[in-house]
Amino acid sequence: MSRELPSNERSLAPFRAEIDRIDAEIVVLLARRLEVVKHVIAVKRSEGLAALLPERVEDVVEKVSSRAETEGVPPELAEKLWRVMIDWVIAYENERLG
Repeated sequence: MSRELPSNERSLAPFRAEIDRIDAEIVVLLARRLEVVKHVIAVKRSEGLAALLPERVEDVVEKVSSRAETEGVPPELAEKLWRVMIDWVIAYENERLG
């Protein structure tokens, strides 16, 4: 749903359109990540592993923060986003693991 932009915001339109395209790509990547998580759940179930593996969490956060810094993204932003996502995924896994 689009709304008509006020005249003082029209110059933002191309940037907003680009952000919308990037957001759509991020959602596609999240869907791919969630599909992998479903496989992880199956392995954790068969191996009797817990949803939360603290060492793995810290490894992921460290890798993402480092990559973010390399790409010019504030590492604290990446860390915050990934910790929220990981917390959600752990809850999702816990629901499915019982």
